Amino acid sequence: MSLSLQRLKRYVPILDWGARYNRDTFTNDGIAAVIVTIMLIPQSLAYALLAGLPAQMGLYASILPLVAYAIFGTSRALAVGPVAVVSLMTAAAVGDMSLQGTAEYALAAITLAFLSGLILLAMGIFRLGFLANFLSHPVIAGFITASGILIAVSQLKHILGVDASGHTLFETVLSLLGKLGTINVITLALGITATGFLFWVRKGLKPFMIARGFSVRTAEIATKAGPVAAVVVTTLLSFAFNLSEHGVQIVGDVPRGLPPLTVPVFSGELWSQLFGAAVLISIIGFVESVSVAQTLAAKRRQRIAPDQELIGLGASNIAAAISGGYPVTGGFARSVVNFDAGAETPAAGAFTAIGIGLAALFLTPLLYFLPIATLAATIIVAVLSLVDFTILRGTWEYSKADFVAVLATILLTLGFGVETGVSAGVILSIGLHLYKTSRPHIAEVGLIAGTEHFRNIKRHEVQTASHVVTIRVDESLYFANARFLEDYIYDRVAGCNKTKHVVLMCPAVNEIDHSGLESLEAINLHLKDQGITLHLSEVKGPIMDRLKKSHFLQALTGQVFMSQFAAIQALGASVDLPPDTQS
Repeated sequence: MSLSLQRLKRYVPILDWGARYNRDTFTNDGIAAVIVTIMLIPQSLAYALLAGLPAQMGLYASILPLVAYAIFGTSRALAVGPVAVVSLMTAAAVGDMSLQGTAEYALAAITLAFLSGLILLAMGIFRLGFLANFLSHPVIAGFITASGILIAVSQLKHILGVDASGHTLFETVLSLLGKLGTINVITLALGITATGFLFWVRKGLKPFMIARGFSVRTAEIATKAGPVAAVVVTTLLSFAFNLSEHGVQIVGDVPRGLPPLTVPVFSGELWSQLFGAAVLISIIGFVESVSVAQTLAAKRRQRIAPDQELIGLGASNIAAAISGGYPVTGGFARSVVNFDAGAETPAAGAFTAIGIGLAALFLTPLLYFLPIATLAATIIVAVLSLVDFTILRGTWEYSKADFVAVLATILLTLGFGVETGVSAGVILSIGLHLYKTSRPHIAEVGLIAGTEHFRNIKRHEVQTASHVVTIRVDESLYFANARFLEDYIYDRVAGCNKTKHVVLMCPAVNEIDHSGLESLEAINLHLKDQGITLHLSEVKGPIMDRLKKSHFLQALTGQVFMSQFAAIQALGASVDLPPDTQS
C-alpha cells in the first residue's frame, strides 16, 4: 500500500472500513439504523424546540451531518445529531442576540454550526484534541448535571401551557411562578400524561413485556419506540378534539422536503459575537462525543482516533450549516442504542440519515397537530437521566478541591447560565490543575533494609545517612511549582550542620521547563554557598538530553546517578536508623 493511500485512509476512514464491507455488516447496520431512526425523529423535533428553532431544523441537523460523520469519523457506533446540552448552548448563544422567532435567528444558528465546524476542523488538522483535557471529568459532570436541570425546568412552560422565559434557574422559576394563574389545564393534562408515560416506558415497559412472553429484542425495540408512540397518540388526540382551539400549542406547519442548501452569514460582527460560544460548543461537544465513542469502542476492543474525531465532528457541523441545521455532536443515549442494536460501522449513521430524510419527505404533514407539550415531555425525560448528584458525594469523599470545582460549576451554571457555567468550568479545571501541581508531593526518602528501594521516611521503616538528604519530587518541575521545591530544600537543610550532600531523586519528573531549570541552578548555588553538594538521581533520558543543552550540568557541584542506590553507595554513606518519630 502506498504511503499516500495510507495517509488518505487516515483522514477518510470510510476508505478503510468500506473496503471490508459485506452483506452481514449491511444487515446489522440497517437494523440499527431503523431503531435509531425511530428514536431520533421525536428527539430531533424536541431538541430543535429546545434550541428555539423551527422543528424541521432538528430533522435537517439529523441528515447530512450523519453522512459526513460516516465518511470522516472513526467510531463504529457513535450516532451524531442534535443533543440536549448543545441545543441549550445554541439557544443561550443565539438567544442573547434578541432575534428569537426571526429568520435571522435561524441564520445565526446555522452560522454557529459553521463556526463550530471550522474550529473542530482546525483542532483536528493541528492535532489539538488534547485541549479538551483542560476540562476535568468532574467539572464536565457538574456542568452536564446543571444543564440537565436547566433544560428540564425550561420545558415546564410547555407542560403548563404558559408563556415564561429565563436563561438561569432563578429567572425561569420566577417567571413560571408569575404565570401560574394562566395554566392551560388541557396542556397540563397532556404534558403530565406524556411525561409519566415516557418515564414508565424507559423503566417499566421492557420488564412488563418480557413478563408477558415477548422476546428481549422486541421489548428493547418497543422501549426505544416509546417516544414515537407518545407523539402518535397525542397528535391523534389533538387532531380529533381540535385542541389547538382550546389553547394547546401545536407544532403547526412543518415544511415537507429534504434539507435546503443554506449559506452561513459571513459577517465579521456576527462571527465575533458567536465565536466564544462556538469555541465552548466545540469543546463540550467534542468531550461528550469522544467520551461516548471511547467507551463503546473499548467494549469491542476497538480504538478511535481523537484527532480524526475532531475532523469528523467538524465536517458534520459544516454539513449541518449548509443543509439548514444547527450545531451537532455525538449523543450518548442514541449512540448506546446504536451500539446495542448491533451497528458495526459508521454506515449505520448514513442509513439513519436516509430514514430521517424519508420522514422529512413524507411524515412532516402528519406533525401539524403534534402538541408541543409532548416534545417538552420527551426532552424532560431524556435530560433528567443526565442529572447525577452522586458526583458531589464522590468528589467530597475523594478530593475536596474537586468537590469545590464541581459545586461551583453547578451553581454558576444554574445561577448565571450555560456559557458562564462552562467558562467557569474551563477556568476551574485549569486552576485546579495549577493548584495541585504547584504544591507537588515531595518526600524525604531512605533505604529499606536489605533492598535497593527507597521510600518515604514518614511512612516506612528505612535507613538514612546522617550527612545525606535524599529528596524525591513526584511531579514535573515547571513555573508553578519550581519555587515550592526551592523553599522545601532550603527549609530542610537550614541549621542542619551534618548535611553534606543533597540528592534530588527524579523518577517522576517528566518535564523541566526553563523556570524549573533556573530553580535547579539557584538550589545548586545556594547549597554550594553552605558547603553542600547537590546531586541528581534517576533522571529520565529526555530530561538529560535537555539538561545537556544548558550549562547546568557543568555548574552542578555533584553528580548525576543512574539510581538512588548507586548514589548512596558512591557517597560512602554509613546508614543510620531514622529517629522513632520518623518511623
